[in-house]
Amino acid sequence: MSTSARKEVDGWLGRALPGRCAFCLAPLLDGFPWCEACFAGLPWNVPACPGCGEPQPGAEAGRRCGRCLRRPPAFDRARVPLRYAEEVAGLVQRFKFDASPRAGKLLLDLLSTGLPADVTAWPEALVPVPLHPRRARERGFDQALWLARRLGRRLDRPLVRATRARDTPSQRGLDRGERRANLRAAFCVPGGLPGRVALVDDVMTTGATLGALAVACRRAGAREVEAWAVARTPLHDR
Repeated sequence: MSTSARKEVDGWLGRALPGRCAFCLAPLLDGFPWCEACFAGLPWNVPACPGCGEPQPGAEAGRRCGRCLRRPPAFDRARVPLRYAEEVAGLVQRFKFDASPRAGKLLLDLLSTGLPADVTAWPEALVPVPLHPRRARERGFDQALWLARRLGRRLDRPLVRATRARDTPSQRGLDRGERRANLRAAFCVPGGLPGRVALVDDVMTTGATLGALAVACRRAGAREVEAWAVARTPLHDR
């Protein structure tokens, strides 16, 4: 199905099925676009390493993983409420590659709901992970910017636009070290950033992209940097 056809279907579903869960069409949980059972059954990223967001099944909540203890990431904390799996993976793919507004709205709602109030009150600005202009033209869509703009309006926080200093090769197929090398000095951030900023992306894989952007934000004046993403790719799926 083409992207335009998917958008038509998204619009039709929204008009034809008001008051129904976006996942199973059951009656909605009050005030949310999902039912209670589907919400509870989503692949929540709990427990997770508070440093890098890596899923930590069976670990003590709030405990940093061995990798973060050996080599802490460039950002101070990661806030990633879901795992990139099951229904969430499907939503991300429709949002990222088909520009589905229905999928994007659901991911935005899940991110907003998955971040506690004290977390969303913390940043003074949001910085979306930027696409290179060539890639943005090819895709016709910048998913991190889409999310960050709407999240910023919800939280009443300003948006700071970073840019790609160079068009880096795709990160697919690269290991953690290769990803870091690929992204070295890849981002430019305007100077005079406030002290607390949150980086925004749709999916966090190894954290290399968010780490490189965090380094650029610190050079631009940020004292504390958090990495926010909707979903985290588990290690065994990378």
